Amino acid sequence: MWQKRLLVLLIPGLLATALDRLTKIWAVNTLKEQPMQSYFNDVFRLVYAENTGAFLSLGSDMNDTLRYWVLAVVPVLVLLYIFFHVLTAKNLHVVQQAAFGFILGGGLSNIYDRIMEGRVVDFMNMGFGTLRTGIFNVADMSIMLGLFLMIPFLFQKQAPDAAAAPVAAVDIAEEAPAVEESEESMTTQEEPAEDADQTPTNKEGAQE
Repeated sequence: MWQKRLLVLLIPGLLATALDRLTKIWAVNTLKEQPMQSYFNDVFRLVYAENTGAFLSLGSDMNDTLRYWVLAVVPVLVLLYIFFHVLTAKNLHVVQQAAFGFILGGGLSNIYDRIMEGRVVDFMNMGFGTLRTGIFNVADMSIMLGLFLMIPFLFQKQAPDAAAAPVAAVDIAEEAPAVEESEESMTTQEEPAEDADQTPTNKEGAQE
């Protein structure tokens, strides 16, 4: 079982890592020290940047020691946990396994840059006018793709509860006539008791 999961995990993970490595090499050789390039009416931009922080430059103002632990050691531990979780978890859909593969591939590629180079190469930017994203790379896109694929499974457990409500309503509706019938039977059983109470009175009257 774990062999199949490992394969599903490695295919998107290695694909994301390889594509990220190649595009970063291309960015260094092509975009570094070059002016920004704009495409699709300035919706998409190519602009070289070296990021010493996390995603979208978060944490770039930390000191070196803190940045190393927060942006290198802790992410490695998280990715190791994800790796073993995918191999051992029960009822994990194949799409979830592939999603974790994209997250692992993108995360490992960026962590490698932070540990070996001390910075991550970013070169893409998107937006409209002044409303824009930060500068990102293919590894960031791979992580976001993995998180996007996980969204449908966050609401999966709510479906059975929603389906159970109409069934419960039908069960209640079917039980209602049975309650009415039981009340009628109780009324019918009580009537002879009244006749039994009246019988001794009639006998006494006859004796008198």
